[in-house]
Amino acid sequence: MPVALRKGTRYTYQDYLTWPDDERWELIEGVAYDMSPAPSVKHQEIVSNFHIALKTHPDKKCFTGIAPTDVVLDEHNVVQPDVFVVCDRSKIGERAITGVPNLVIEVVSPATEVKDRREKKAVYEKFGVGEYILVFPEREYVERYLLEEGKYGAPEIVNWDETIKVVTLGMEVNLWEIFEKEKPREEEPEGEE
Repeated sequence: MPVALRKGTRYTYQDYLTWPDDERWELIEGVAYDMSPAPSVKHQEIVSNFHIALKTHPDKKCFTGIAPTDVVLDEHNVVQPDVFVVCDRSKIGERAITGVPNLVIEVVSPATEVKDRREKKAVYEKFGVGEYILVFPEREYVERYLLEEGKYGAPEIVNWDETIKVVTLGMEVNLWEIFEKEKPREEEPEGEE
């Protein structure tokens, strides 16, 4: 489970930069969350598959990134989304992304589910991430949130055997490919054999 460091202390990005390079942390509203242990193999397969699907999209104006890349939202909020898309290339620095991504994808594990659904969702909504996708590897579905008038509405729920529209890039992604499952067979209309 991600561990919060020293409750009551509000850390900044400058504090974060002094921590050991061999440790992974995120800051959410100044609270430090330990990102260890390393994710599962299934988690990493899904991250990789989403990254490849988005990275190979023909529209190359947007940058597609993958963890562990620091995304600095402000001095008290530094996250490392599993996969993200930034369409304003001026936000891309040598060490980090500085500013709000257009799309964030988080692959949920039992240890991170509460943080991904509560703290991260709230901070992404606050900073204006236009599209937030949560992937549930064990349950094999995704939830997609779109920002409308500064708020996320109810999520669109998409099962592994369906296609999800990625609004940010104007593309569709076959979730069975993301989850590495066999393509679902199309049902034949009734009366035909």
